[in-house]
Amino acid sequence: MNEEISPHSWAPDWVPDSGFQLRLAGVHFDALRIQGQLGEETAKQLCRLAGYDPGPIVYELNGFRWMYFLLPPGTVRERSWPSYAQRYSSRTRPAVAAYVGVPALSGCTWPLAWRSLPTRERPYVDPDQLEKAIGD
Repeated sequence: MNEEISPHSWAPDWVPDSGFQLRLAGVHFDALRIQGQLGEETAKQLCRLAGYDPGPIVYELNGFRWMYFLLPPGTVRERSWPSYAQRYSSRTRPAVAAYVGVPALSGCTWPLAWRSLPTRERPYVDPDQLEKAIGD
């Protein structure tokens, strides 16, 4: 399901070389998680608002089909998100670490995939644009 991407493609240091790895939220990025069709609709709207370069969005290929919008570290707690959107940061819950799976740019990354890749221009999803996408 993942497209083959040149091994010379740019990627942040938190993107693994192969498979997928769990990354501690709040260190490399914060994340906003939205389930299923609502997550997909949010991603579509965000893509339109961002000129089809929204920044990194990871989705699960099975189960609840969560969509993870990866934001700059420290930004997810600064806003009031809807109750259906789950926040992941360094302080998601007291004394509980929150990890998010991050797939490699290519190869077998099941059960995770990129909905939208990080780019040099968009290493993170813009919180303002995501907030607007959710509100529209």
